[in-house]
Amino acid sequence: MLRDALKGLTVLDFTQIAAGPTSSMLLADMGARVIKIEPPEGELGRTLGPAWVGDDSALYHGFNRGKLGVCLDLKHPASLAIVQRMVAEADVLIESMRPGVMARLGLGYEAMAEINPALVYCSISAYGQRGPYADRAGVDGILQADSGLMSLIGTPGAPPCKVQAPVVDVVTGYMACMAILAKLQARQRDGQGGHLDVSLMNSALALQQSSITSYLRDGELPTRIGSAAPYSAPNEAFQTRDGWIMVAAYNGNRWERLCGVLGLPELVTDPRFISSAQRVAHRAEMQAALNAVFGGRTSEHWLQALRKADILCAKVTDYSDLLEHPQLAGNGMLAEVEHPRHGTLRTVGFPVNSAEAAAVSYQPAPDLGEHSRSVLRSFAFSDAEIDALMGSGALQGERVRRDLAMGS
Repeated sequence: MLRDALKGLTVLDFTQIAAGPTSSMLLADMGARVIKIEPPEGELGRTLGPAWVGDDSALYHGFNRGKLGVCLDLKHPASLAIVQRMVAEADVLIESMRPGVMARLGLGYEAMAEINPALVYCSISAYGQRGPYADRAGVDGILQADSGLMSLIGTPGAPPCKVQAPVVDVVTGYMACMAILAKLQARQRDGQGGHLDVSLMNSALALQQSSITSYLRDGELPTRIGSAAPYSAPNEAFQTRDGWIMVAAYNGNRWERLCGVLGLPELVTDPRFISSAQRVAHRAEMQAALNAVFGGRTSEHWLQALRKADILCAKVTDYSDLLEHPQLAGNGMLAEVEHPRHGTLRTVGFPVNSAEAAAVSYQPAPDLGEHSRSVLRSFAFSDAEIDALMGSGALQGERVRRDLAMGS
C-alpha cells in the first residue's frame, strides 16, 4: 500500500500555512514519520479562518494530519543543539522561511549537511533561493498576481480575480513532495542528500504551461474569457433554465452531435463554426446560438441528452452538491479523522489509490507541542535533558497554547 511506502523515513517539518504543510502531509500520508516543529505561538496557519476547530483553523487541520507536534523556540540558544541531534538521524528537512533565515539560525543547508550528508533539505519560498526577488516574501494570492495567473481569470471588464482555492500553494506542495521523492531515490544510488529549491513562482508558471507557451509563440496576450478555454470551442459553461453546465464538444464528431442534440444542424456547415479554430474566432456568435437553446431546458435534461450522445459535460457544482457526488464515495476521497477532543473531522484524503488509502485511519493534526516530550525521547534525549530544556523555554509542551490563550 502507498500508505506505508515511506515507513522508516523521518521528516523534520519547519513549514507553515499551506505549501510546505501540503508536502509534508503527503509524505505522512505515505507512511513517513513527520515531526512538525512550531514556534511557541504556533504556526500562522492555525489563525486563518473561518472555519474553526476549537481554537485552531480548519485549514490547519486540513494540511497537518498525520504529523507529530514539537514546540521549539528557534531563537533560544539551546534550540540549535536540539535540532542538530534530530537532523543527525533525519532523512528529510523541509522549511518555508524567507531565504537566509534558516542560515542565520544556524540551520541552513550547509550546516545541516555537515552533520548529515545524506539529508534531503527542501527549501520552499515565494520566489526561490536566488535571483533579485529571493528576499521577498509572498503568499498564494501575491504569486497568482505576480506570475500572470490572475490575468487569465475572470470575465472581460471585471476586476482582477484569483482562484479562491490556494492552487499555487497546493501545487507547490506537490512539486516539493515530488522533488523530495526523486532525491530520495537518487540517494539510494549515491548515498548523498542535497538542497532542493522549490518556489511558488515556478509552480505558478508551471500551472500556466499552455497559456505561456501560446504567448511565447504568437505574442498575443491572453484575455479573460470566463469559463471558456482559449484554444478550443465549445469548451465552456452554458446557462440552462435552472443553472449552468460545462460542455466540451470541440472536436469534429462531438460538435456535430452537439448540434444534433440542440436541434441546430445548420451550425455544422456554417463557415464561422466549421472548425474549433473558427469557433474560437467567432466564440460570441457561437455562444449566442447555443445559449438560446440551452436556456430553454433544465440542466438535468441537457446532461442526460448530452451524455447519451457521448458529449463531455458536467453540472457546475457547488460544495453542497459536491458532498453528495457519488464519485467522492466511490473514490474514498472524503476522509474522516477522529480527534480526541473535537470528534470526527472530515477532510480531503490522499488522492492516489484513494479508496485504498481511506481504509486506513488518519492521525489528527497535532496540538501545539503535543509530542514534544515523546519525540525527543525517540532521539535519545533523557527525561532530565527534556525537563531542563523545558525549564529553559527552548522546548515547550502541550500546555503552551492554552497558557498563551489565557495570557500567562
